[in-house]
Amino acid sequence: MISNQIMQNTIEGLHQLTKIDLAILDSDGLPCAQTFQDTASYKEAVTSFAVSDAESQVAFGCHFFKVFDDQQLEFIVLAKGDDEEASTVGKIAAFQLKELMVAYKERFDKDNFIKNLLLDNLLLVDIYNRSKKLHVDVNARRVVMIVEVGPEKDGDELDRVRSVFGGKTKDFVTAVDEHNIIVVKELAEGDNYEDIDKIAAVIIDAFHDKDQREIRVSYGTVVGEIKEVSRSYKEANMAMDVGKIFFADKKIIAYSALGIGRLIYQLPIPLCKMFISEIFENKSPDDFDEETLTTINKFFENSLNVSETSRQLYIHRNTLVYRLDKLEKSTGLDLRVFEDAITFKIALMVVKYMKYMEDEKF
Repeated sequence: MISNQIMQNTIEGLHQLTKIDLAILDSDGLPCAQTFQDTASYKEAVTSFAVSDAESQVAFGCHFFKVFDDQQLEFIVLAKGDDEEASTVGKIAAFQLKELMVAYKERFDKDNFIKNLLLDNLLLVDIYNRSKKLHVDVNARRVVMIVEVGPEKDGDELDRVRSVFGGKTKDFVTAVDEHNIIVVKELAEGDNYEDIDKIAAVIIDAFHDKDQREIRVSYGTVVGEIKEVSRSYKEANMAMDVGKIFFADKKIIAYSALGIGRLIYQLPIPLCKMFISEIFENKSPDDFDEETLTTINKFFENSLNVSETSRQLYIHRNTLVYRLDKLEKSTGLDLRVFEDAITFKIALMVVKYMKYMEDEKF
């Protein structure tokens, strides 16, 4: 429903233009918004007017107007003054309030629909019926983006993200929990993943002055039907989690770029422990010293190229070969052999995944 602040802004705008004092009260005579202070003195008159059959009246130097929502009385508008000008301004305020109620109700209905769609709470027939009723295109290209704003969420994050899209009615911005904001973005025919990355960068930039907060954005694959939006949302969720494990330095994570990390993330922890035990014989890559780990990571970064790795590490080629030989003796894996390198790389990722899951428990 409309917030009191929205109603206050509306009548203040009218007051500045017309100099007519206005107030909006509920059917019990309690003020929701006002440009003058003595609304309490009208409480009895408002409650009497609320139960009467009249839709408007003039009393106590004010024009009274009822505002209904589906034949249910919601508000009473007061325009101070008993002349024609006050009557006209009061009618405008009542009309504006009714239009705002319709707009916010439609927005609420769409927001509720999108939330249930994301969470797979709708039958297929309901998806298409409600899409038609709410004028939502069922065949538009869309992608779901998750904006992680963290536990410091203070209430204005939704507005910040919405401001990025300039109030476009085809894009939906909502929240399903206290840490994340969800964007269901409609894409043009020629938009690709590079364009989505640019949108994600703009969203992050919208928070650049927000207490140095670390904002991350993940997104799923592009879908072509409304019924597939929930799949893109699940992919975006996985991208956010996997990104924290294997791409901690990246602020924008695409599901399509997760690679083998996506598979490792779905492995049960007992199986991971068994794999590490078999590869390292009850040891762990965490037992390696910093120099060895740096050498391993740089060797992988350079696609197992000995010359380039030694150059970037500022060491002699023979020194690098010595380190690789030493590693082979302790693990039985020669990183210069592609199959052994793949095994070692996967093992490192599995250990990182296990540590992340262990930390999440505490």
